[in-house]
Amino acid sequence: MQVVAKQGDTLDDICWRIYGKTAGVTEAALAANHRLADLGPLIPMGTLIDLPDAIPPESKKTIIQLWD
Repeated sequence: MQVVAKQGDTLDDICWRIYGKTAGVTEAALAANHRLADLGPLIPMGTLIDLPDAIPPESKKTIIQLWD
């Protein structure tokens, strides 16, 4: 999926708007767009960004109880 950056967008903002979360998604989007790191935190308006189609769900953490 391709998205065009709006004025004042950050990669986190775009990931939140598209996926509804940022954990794990922002990293995957940055890996798919190596050039974004060179642009700084605010992505210039009109920049075309490739976003991964499917983001694997976060693994559920196992909780260990020390005492019953």
